Amino acid sequence: MSHAPGATAKSAGLPMTSKWDPDKLEREQQELIALEQEPLVTRIRGYFRLTGPAWMQSAMTLGAGSAVASVVMGASFGYQFLWVQPIAMILGIAMMSALGNIVLTKGERAYLIFGRELHVSVAFLWALTTVVATIIWHFPQYGLVGAAFWDVANVAGVANAEGSRAMEYAVKFLGGLLILGVNIYLVWSYGSKPRGIKLYETFLRWMIRIIILAFLVVVLKTGLDWGALFKGFFAFHLPENPKQWTMILGGIGAAVGINMTFLYPYSILAKGWGQHHKGLARFDLVMSLFVPFVILTSLIIIAMANTMDPQGVVRSDLSPVSAAASLQTLFGANNAIGRIIFDLGFMAMACGAISAHMVCCGFTCCEMFNLEYTPARYRMFTLVPAIGLLGVAFDRPFWMPVLASAIALTMLPVAYIGFFILQNKRSYLGDAVGKGWKRAAFNGVLILAMILALVGSAIKIKGGVWDKLFPKKPQAEHSLVAPGGSRTV
Repeated sequence: MSHAPGATAKSAGLPMTSKWDPDKLEREQQELIALEQEPLVTRIRGYFRLTGPAWMQSAMTLGAGSAVASVVMGASFGYQFLWVQPIAMILGIAMMSALGNIVLTKGERAYLIFGRELHVSVAFLWALTTVVATIIWHFPQYGLVGAAFWDVANVAGVANAEGSRAMEYAVKFLGGLLILGVNIYLVWSYGSKPRGIKLYETFLRWMIRIIILAFLVVVLKTGLDWGALFKGFFAFHLPENPKQWTMILGGIGAAVGINMTFLYPYSILAKGWGQHHKGLARFDLVMSLFVPFVILTSLIIIAMANTMDPQGVVRSDLSPVSAAASLQTLFGANNAIGRIIFDLGFMAMACGAISAHMVCCGFTCCEMFNLEYTPARYRMFTLVPAIGLLGVAFDRPFWMPVLASAIALTMLPVAYIGFFILQNKRSYLGDAVGKGWKRAAFNGVLILAMILALVGSAIKIKGGVWDKLFPKKPQAEHSLVAPGGSRTV
């Protein structure tokens, strides 16, 4: 199938509800039109029942990268920087909302829009970057899974068994294979019928709820400093030194991954959403992405702040599972309940991210190779990132995260600029570009997001790419090095 400029999402062969059950979609559209006339409470109640695509974005961002970032931030600075994650996600959601407006106005696939309205090379690089970065970022998800499974095995006393090194690899690989098998079933269901989409989205909803519940138990057990909590969210404590600034700006600028920006428009098209779904799409982004992300990352930060005695300096010696091990005595001497709860929460985070990565590659590869969607092709391409299973026991080669940081963080600001141009291209969107002060305010937020994406990407590329390829000599004591690696999704 050629990507003709006038092709629509419906003719592209995507697994759309409008093809499977047009009567159901028509009833849903009429319900949304009626809801627009209802009071706010009634409208919200109706929207809640129809949410879906943003849960996938939530699962993708709540993976190993978010776990590491939240653990380090809480263990290093306590409650001080709780405001960072909400601000970062607000800017990311603004860009996603602009992308949703573009796609829902015309009902076209985003790849076609980029290729025709911007340039075919921009569309191809967007897709290529998404696939490469998703494969590389798949490794740490399985690394988190393997480490969590092995930590639970340690609690059970397996580590003390003879030949524990071989046992460790066996436990990690079995755990990884189990997670892969579960995700293959769910992800392949997503690409089949409306029932499959509903099954997968229900899985993501419950997975995220379980994650939140796991960390909520820990926070309730360790206690909560309400005064510090309020200050952390609303006092906007600013960093005191360059290393803290690089951590904060890098986190804000790269909160949304390049793969999230590519997957989102396909997830809403797969639901058959159109112009009447714009209000629902915005509500979905807030309630299914922003709220779970802020709650979960905040719970991890608070749990680490309550248990790790923050000293106000960036800690690079912590992993999520080592943080879980610190909770060994949470429920009493030598009681590992808190540790196991944390491990299960991290497993669930990685599991959700793994499934979203697979779905992302399923759609993206079809676009990249100019192939009409079929369930068989989709299922084949969902297995592209499965090589990340090796991450349960082996670190990625040095060059892999460097490559991912270089291409993904370079492309993200380019994609943002593309979203901004299209959102304001009246010759394409017509009146959907907006008008008056609302358009001006929205554009202001988009411009701020673009600026911070550029700054954040530059910081991350310096720390994750340049400083690793060209490390400073030991005697250069006053060099400013960005902390940690890049935040992955």
